[in-house]
Amino acid sequence: MPQDIEFHLPFPTTVSPDLGAARERNLAWVQRVGLVGEGRSLEWYASWDMPHLAAAGFPYARGAALDLCAEAMALFFVFDDQFDGALGQDPSRTAAVCQKMTDIVHGALPGPGADACARAFADIWARSIDGAHPGWVARCAYEWEYYFATQAHEAIGRRRGTPADMETYLQVRRGIAGTDLPLSLGERAAGIHVPATSFHSPQLRIMRQAAIDVTFMCNDVYSLEKEEARGDMDNLVLVLEHGRGCTRAEAVAEAREEVRRRVVRFQELAHQVPGMCSQLGLTGQDAAAVDTYVEIMRLWMSGYHTWQTQTHRYTTAPQILPSSGPGYFEQVLGA
Repeated sequence: MPQDIEFHLPFPTTVSPDLGAARERNLAWVQRVGLVGEGRSLEWYASWDMPHLAAAGFPYARGAALDLCAEAMALFFVFDDQFDGALGQDPSRTAAVCQKMTDIVHGALPGPGADACARAFADIWARSIDGAHPGWVARCAYEWEYYFATQAHEAIGRRRGTPADMETYLQVRRGIAGTDLPLSLGERAAGIHVPATSFHSPQLRIMRQAAIDVTFMCNDVYSLEKEEARGDMDNLVLVLEHGRGCTRAEAVAEAREEVRRRVVRFQELAHQVPGMCSQLGLTGQDAAAVDTYVEIMRLWMSGYHTWQTQTHRYTTAPQILPSSGPGYFEQVLGA
């Protein structure tokens, strides 16, 4: 496992002071909605430390805002693991299951027989949009739809059995990683709204894509052996290794270079943001929101990286669950 690989992310690192209490609240929530069972399942989930991810990725969040971020992180990872078994080898079944999740975004309510993932997501979505700006709700709805829809295309990759080309990989990976969603959650946790003219500026659009890519590209290196053993093809190292006919070490080195280039570009564009805001006539609260959003992206990249180099999800997984089997103790997603 390439856990000793280092990535240079020159961004601030800090943790929300509400982490300790958030851990207790998070364990209570995942059990209440049925996302995680008792015994070994709960111990395994607790070892991932989702609240630490939330507290490091959203260090400005407290109380209910931090809880919402931690619960969204819990859903991401528990939901992702549900496709490690037979379901993740069946694109049509995966599409049907994920459509039910997407329907919740568009107003459907989980019925009496809904599975734990549907109940958990409905709770997260309802609290996310409560009092949110309509523009943010529309954007976030699209991001969730993209996340759920690409699960079926990851299943197609597993059935294919070989990595896709780089362009196809990026389109699928950006969806299944769901790393645009944490940036949107970060806005809510920070209590800001980024004006549309600046949110869709070339600078912020490219910076946001860089932040998204940096997060999952680093993760692809740390989760490589876990994913390879379970037949996942949408991993940067595997794509580079297959597409360029290079060695594993060369592919890892090139993955680090892909990350480095995006970090450099992010920093270059960050210097242009004040000038862009000035040209758009943004002042006061709007200009401050843009500055905060840039910091949200920095903190998410550094916070996620801090968490993924420490969590037992990647460092001890083979000792807890067989690397060739499903990454869960219970199936909580209705198939």
